[in-house]
Amino acid sequence: MTIKYLEREYSDEEIYEILEEPVRVWFKSKYKSFTPPQRYAIKEIHEKKNVLICSPTGSGKTLSAFLAGINELIKLSMEKKLEDKVYIIYISPLRALNNDIERNLKEPLKEICETAKNLGIELDEIRVAVRTSDTTSHQKQKMLKKPPHILITTPESLAISLNSPKFSQLLKDVKYVIVDEIHALTNKRGVHLSLSLERLNRISNFVRIGLSATISPLEEIAKFLVGVGRDCYIVDVSYRKEIEIKVLSPVDDFIYTPTEEITKKLYSLLKKLIEEHKTVLIFTNTRGAAERVAFHLKQLGIKGVGTHHSSLSREVRLEVEEKLKRGELKVVCTSTSLELGIDIGSIDLVILLGSPKSVARALQRIGRSGHRLHEKSKGIIIAFDRDDLIENTVLAYDARTGKIDKVKIPRNCLDVLSQHIVGMALEKVWNVDEAYNLVKRAYPYKDLSKEDFLDVLKYLSGSIEERRVYSKIWFDGEKFGKKGRARVIYFMNVGTIPDETAVEVYENNKLVGEVEEEFAEKLMKGDIFVLGGKTYKFLGGRGNRIRVREVYNEKPTIPAWFSEQLPLAYDLALDVERFRGEAKNISIDELIEKYEIDEKAGKAIKGYIEEQDRYAIVPTEEEMLIESFEEEKRRYYIFHFVAGRRANEAIARAFANYVSKVKRANVRIMVNDYSFALVLSKSRRLSKELLGQLFNIDLLSNLKESIERSEIIKRRFRHVATRGFLILRRYLNKKISVERQQFNAEALLEYCKKVNHPLYRETIREILEDYLDIENALNYYEKVKERKIIYKKLSSPSPFAFNLVVMASSDVIFMEDKRKMILELHKKVLEAIKGKK
Repeated sequence: MTIKYLEREYSDEEIYEILEEPVRVWFKSKYKSFTPPQRYAIKEIHEKKNVLICSPTGSGKTLSAFLAGINELIKLSMEKKLEDKVYIIYISPLRALNNDIERNLKEPLKEICETAKNLGIELDEIRVAVRTSDTTSHQKQKMLKKPPHILITTPESLAISLNSPKFSQLLKDVKYVIVDEIHALTNKRGVHLSLSLERLNRISNFVRIGLSATISPLEEIAKFLVGVGRDCYIVDVSYRKEIEIKVLSPVDDFIYTPTEEITKKLYSLLKKLIEEHKTVLIFTNTRGAAERVAFHLKQLGIKGVGTHHSSLSREVRLEVEEKLKRGELKVVCTSTSLELGIDIGSIDLVILLGSPKSVARALQRIGRSGHRLHEKSKGIIIAFDRDDLIENTVLAYDARTGKIDKVKIPRNCLDVLSQHIVGMALEKVWNVDEAYNLVKRAYPYKDLSKEDFLDVLKYLSGSIEERRVYSKIWFDGEKFGKKGRARVIYFMNVGTIPDETAVEVYENNKLVGEVEEEFAEKLMKGDIFVLGGKTYKFLGGRGNRIRVREVYNEKPTIPAWFSEQLPLAYDLALDVERFRGEAKNISIDELIEKYEIDEKAGKAIKGYIEEQDRYAIVPTEEEMLIESFEEEKRRYYIFHFVAGRRANEAIARAFANYVSKVKRANVRIMVNDYSFALVLSKSRRLSKELLGQLFNIDLLSNLKESIERSEIIKRRFRHVATRGFLILRRYLNKKISVERQQFNAEALLEYCKKVNHPLYRETIREILEDYLDIENALNYYEKVKERKIIYKKLSSPSPFAFNLVVMASSDVIFMEDKRKMILELHKKVLEAIKGKK
């Protein structure tokens, strides 16, 4: 297996040599010259090499992927050898992108045909069709009679196509498979696709082409694309595009400037930037913020303001995309839905309101501007507080120097495997080793143990009669095949995206409101949150209901918006920690020069670091700070761990579990990207000795104990159980409600735990690895053990802890009051610093 970067850039003449005359003449008249990704990739793809192309938006990477295949179809057509079957499959995670590609393909094919006609060459029609969950039965029937030569589809629809008896016959000679936006598939959807590609590879031998925006490490993504034992060649021209990133602050002082003035200056800055540019894209980190910003911009009299996010209907989103393309919109506010490569035409400037939390995400978003390769991508990140200012300064520096955070692909997902084994059983009777070897060729399953594989076969071939769970396959120890209603189950339940719903909140038997499922799964017993202006304590949950009790004069431990927040990437978190230590020891001028920030930002950062250092200490790679303080009814122990929220939550849950066992007390947690707090009642104190013990516990076993007692396992078990066909979402044309699915999942959970069921094991793996980032949590935990631990008992929180302490309170107080809280905390810090002199 060779993974190699392509270093040879072919000349235009060398590429023209391999192109058929109609394609060559068309390309010369339309584009004149090839772009860098095309110069590297087209000839290699033509020579049947697997290629991963990483290049910016607008650099011609889609044509790089398609041109060799289109050329081959034209050649076959000229030789009258073009048959009624699928030659090229294009897979995208977005249905909207599929429609985009269909439009962008049909036009070039039409133009090539017209060019051929002018040259006196008669070509057959090269057909392009989209097959997704939106495709009607009538359209599918038409495809069987007149199959597309180029099929555009999604990962889920490909899995269904493989098991469609008639349509799968049309896939036996596929020559090229293009996987677009592969950076958006480093999740269970991507794992699912990797198995579909191996199953497709059993019936046809094809070239794999991956397309991606900024991602790291490219070698890992290349292996993910091609599977085990195959070569892949990487085209990396992401560095060719010029990028300009600035970090701005709407005000000079984040603490003493009133909220109205910050808001006024922010919108005044946005208005100025919008007026200076032709088309502006504004990214916020939540859907609600995108709506609010769009509303305020309209109030300012800005014409042509659009909104685009996943909560809007498909029709509304398509209308915004079309208007953007036609240049009818001046500014569009979005959350994450325009990160991927939908063709939205020319954007001059991208504004990020708040940190995007990852260098790769920042580059993807900013890369939407300067659509063509020779145009500069221009981005401005606007910071909202001092932590945000530091984070964005580090992020912009990493982006400029090409340091990108690493993605992690889920491994050995037993729910996705269960689904595919049922799909495989529908194809034929399998020998166990033959099937196991096929699965292990998919990169996410390269380390799958035979024991786990057999366990999944045993589960799928067994029944749990009392729970009305019946076998989907037969398995005799050596072979397996389909059984009963397996086909109906597979076709109606395929896919990895779980059904989501609102969770009802009850006090006694009275409905008090609803919360999002993502929020509900984060709750731990004793957590306090705000709903409808009242404060409630979480008591527990069953099915799609959670039970609460109203409490008074208690601060929330978890804010309602918490589940929407993006977590900080681990690599970036470590760089923020490093930066804090560096900023402590260098001058403002050195900060400004190295990190390309203005004087205002330099002074704000330096002042923040100095305050923290004089009041407590600046936690660095050498020194770790634990601070404690009392407040009304509670005692807080804050651990300044800069590991990002996912890793911090893993460590916080483990620490809370250990302390609650030792102290026999309820321990709540508060978590952000830079720290976490253990919160106890005022009567409970943690000794230095006990705090020291936390650095020598079995982190993993404590975390598992915590998970098994929390709400998250119930909900994640439902997701895994539906993916693995233990619980069905649809059966005999009936949709099973999420409430019923949840009830069924909880009825099975205890049984599955007792027998160590493969889907119970997968639930624990998913929570630990995909949701909580256990790998980096353990990595950071080992790092802090090597540091000098400094304990500080303080009268009020240190500056670095302000945002954590005020975070949960943001639900019961207005923004103005939140700022007042920070202002009061800041005054106390300044008084304490003065007193030390």
